[in-house]
Amino acid sequence: MPSPAREGFDREVLAWMDDVYRFAMSLTRDATQAEDLVQETYLRAFRSWQTFQPGSDARRWLFTICRNAFLRGLERERNNVSLDDGEPDALSAILHHAGMVTDGTDQLLSRVDLAPALTQAIGRLNEPFRSAVVLVDVEGQSYEEAAAILEVPIGTVRSRLFRARRQLQEALADYARDAGFASAQQPRIGDEHD
Repeated sequence: MPSPAREGFDREVLAWMDDVYRFAMSLTRDATQAEDLVQETYLRAFRSWQTFQPGSDARRWLFTICRNAFLRGLERERNNVSLDDGEPDALSAILHHAGMVTDGTDQLLSRVDLAPALTQAIGRLNEPFRSAVVLVDVEGQSYEEAAAILEVPIGTVRSRLFRARRQLQEALADYARDAGFASAQQPRIGDEHD
């Protein structure tokens, strides 16, 4: 017969396994590594179950454990994880979006199934930008929740989201051009605008 602690663990955290797997997959971009990361996440969660506050958000707690396990794995592999955000280039993003509105790309993109292109573009984002997009835009976490999971200030989450969304915008514009939906003259982010 399982102990009350084990029953509490099963009840609180097992329901989130699919969500944790999706998050792990977004981090690792490899099914086998994601499965290993989920297993590591649940092992760590079980070992730390006494630290879980009943009534708190078990999903967020698991995402934090998953992310930390992922980063520790990267540290073991590389001995150095760079999480440098840099400064976002807002003017380029605004000009790029204005160009898409002007040439009609934004309207065309709204009528095309972008799911495969978007999934691929998210997969190509570098960490830590991919985690921010997955948490906020895919998993629906608030900026505050994402900041807690990523263990960074909310401003850092906003900065990472801004840069990641700009990169996604560029990737989808490239997809539209390649698919013949946008003009070949469409400027790319970072190109000179005279």
